Amino acid sequence: MQLLRDERDPAELVTPANRELVRLRREHAEARELSRRDSLTDTYNRRYLDEQLVTLRAESDVLHSGMAIALVDIDHFKQINDRYGHPFGDRVLQRVVGELDAVLPAGAFCARYGGEEFALVFPGRDLDDAITVCEEARQRVDKYDWTELDDSLRVWVSIGVGHTLRRPPDVEQLIRAADVLLYAAKESGRNAVAFRDPANLRVQLAGPAGDRRAIPQPAAPAD
Repeated sequence: MQLLRDERDPAELVTPANRELVRLRREHAEARELSRRDSLTDTYNRRYLDEQLVTLRAESDVLHSGMAIALVDIDHFKQINDRYGHPFGDRVLQRVVGELDAVLPAGAFCARYGGEEFALVFPGRDLDDAITVCEEARQRVDKYDWTELDDSLRVWVSIGVGHTLRRPPDVEQLIRAADVLLYAAKESGRNAVAFRDPANLRVQLAGPAGDRRAIPQPAAPAD
């Protein structure tokens, strides 16, 4: 008697062992994803950010238009926490992340950098693209109606946008540049997006109508 042979891939056969393997793989993938997420805001965490920056540096050939990193800080966040309590402060963090995620283009991502500060990473994007996205995010946060707040306090964000055409990118230098620009945005009055004009390297602020204006040059990074 000739036995019939099953030509299917063994991995495709539905057996108890394979079902268990699929379950374990799914649980591993879910655990890995959770390890990359910030538990409060559900955005990516600092660990994921660091991993991705290492990967982007190694795969710099895809960064044809360069790379931008923006640092986003919630203005007066300590005052918000002190006056309205940490549960409300947590809601502010979650809402800001929602507004940032809403405008990010494909391939870009947001990560919690620390406290009330977030990093936006734009692989393969030119400076103008990153500025446009950041200005839209700033406006969305500014326009959100917080009925709990009195007129003396607003939820704003200040943003510094660093950009490089260098391949591979020096990500540490790029983050330092974004930090200095974040400081410049805060020194200018907050609720602003700061960047360096590639033509003359002077710091400028983006405007809501696409206009830009030069400001005094920063002397030191933000604390």
